[in-house]
Amino acid sequence: MKKVAIPIQFTEFENISELSDQDRLLVEIARKMTQNAYAPYSEFSVGAAVLLDNGEIVTGSNQENAAYPSGLCAERVATFSASANHPQATMKTIAISANNKTQTMDYPVTPCGACRQVMLEYETRQSEPIKVILSGNSGKIYILEQVKDLLPLTFTVDDLKRL
Repeated sequence: MKKVAIPIQFTEFENISELSDQDRLLVEIARKMTQNAYAPYSEFSVGAAVLLDNGEIVTGSNQENAAYPSGLCAERVATFSASANHPQATMKTIAISANNKTQTMDYPVTPCGACRQVMLEYETRQSEPIKVILSGNSGKIYILEQVKDLLPLTFTVDDLKRL
């Protein structure tokens, strides 16, 4: 038996002013999209902004439902919308931000497991990495160069083909 570590890498920024203009814009849009969230149950509002290779920015916000788990996370709203409305485009970057009515979210938020798997599916499908930008509504920001860094032990269609 041996222990194995799976390292991931990300870049940490102290605040939004350290980002490139394009990344800053995506974070600002994701933060604004938190205002469109329908989150009466969790009061945890999430926004997402996806930059496509054609320059379009597709947005999403979480949408909750009393018939849990019928709601949908912001990341999946944005990626599904991007794929449905721009099927030939490649997703380059997704920015994800969150806020909460009861506290300041000054730390980066990370996607749930289902969102990680969905984003990985698109990254695998397009054979190009999708950069991931994680933020709260202020404070530090993390940038990962690919979705796979969020889900290092992946399960993809390629894995199914090997079965």
